[in-house]
Amino acid sequence: MKSMETKNNVPFRTDIVGSFLRPERLKEVRLKFAQGKATSEQLKEVENEEIIKLVAAQKEVGLKSITDGEFRRSWWHLDFFWGLDGVYKVNLEQGYKFHGEETRAETARLIGKIRFGNHPFLVHFKFLKGLVGKDAVARQTIPAPSQLLAELERAENIAFTKRVYPDMDQLISDIAKAYQDAIKSFYNLGCRNLQFDDCTWGMFCDEKYWSARQKEGVDFNSIANRYLELNNAALKDHPSDMVITTHVCRGNYHSTWASSGGYEPIANKLFAKENVSAFYLEFDSDRSGDFSPLRFLPDDKKVVLGLVTSKSPKLENKAEIIKRLHEAARYVPLERLYLSPQCGFASTEEGNTLTEEQQWNKIKLISEIAKEVWGE
Repeated sequence: MKSMETKNNVPFRTDIVGSFLRPERLKEVRLKFAQGKATSEQLKEVENEEIIKLVAAQKEVGLKSITDGEFRRSWWHLDFFWGLDGVYKVNLEQGYKFHGEETRAETARLIGKIRFGNHPFLVHFKFLKGLVGKDAVARQTIPAPSQLLAELERAENIAFTKRVYPDMDQLISDIAKAYQDAIKSFYNLGCRNLQFDDCTWGMFCDEKYWSARQKEGVDFNSIANRYLELNNAALKDHPSDMVITTHVCRGNYHSTWASSGGYEPIANKLFAKENVSAFYLEFDSDRSGDFSPLRFLPDDKKVVLGLVTSKSPKLENKAEIIKRLHEAARYVPLERLYLSPQCGFASTEEGNTLTEEQQWNKIKLISEIAKEVWGE
């Protein structure tokens, strides 16, 4: 069978963002491990077994882009940061503020220079790649470089960051280099589809948030330009047959959200200038605004529309989703549009408030719509 691992095949008409609900068995052994009642070997064994099942389930519903569901992670972003040289895990008194809920209070803080070394995600990807085989694409998801910079510049972390990097330019240079090395390392293991997950742009969309920040003397444009330059520096000279995309998120924790607002404030920077092949964009609620900012997308960029929510168990109306696809096609031709959930089903191990059956029903609906709209 011919391999699908080619640039033209990613993204797919029926696509996903990455994470899946953790099975109860996995949650139980992870809790036992945290309590000292299970060994790392026992945890790994259960992770392996559940990922094997997940890969089979993804193939069964017809997905061509396969992830490990982020089953080995606690967070969508922090676990990757903690695996970098010079970065360590810290517990805080207060977590991230979401709409109606507060996250677990953990962060990533610097203790030395940032480097990409013997990162645990490499072993994780190698396992996934071996399971996926040649009839689908093994996708690796990691937080965007700008997300690491934003974490290190949090009020709780900035003093520690400045101790290690009194020169901001050197910090940005080291982050870019660490990501360049990560990209090469995943590529050498056979990765041909890497996805950056990025909440920083989602926060830029929130006018209320940025109005408050700018009262503190924080300049929107200078920070947005810095994030864009950092992400593009990380992407510089990446292998031409490795498709790198990005997912723009507004927060996804236990079915709650962190930011609200349309893409207009960032479209002329992110859509027009970030050097990725495709954008995975949230469009599942009024919080995302309308489709008009898509007019900034260059002709060589693809858009995966997150029209099906991962936050709610309610199954969307097929006709309504198809209608919205055609509305988006006023700004981007239908042949450059794709469909996915708006985010993962479990950006953190807590997961969103729906069942595994409801999760798979969402993906089946997306597949039905893709066949009806594009015939694939």
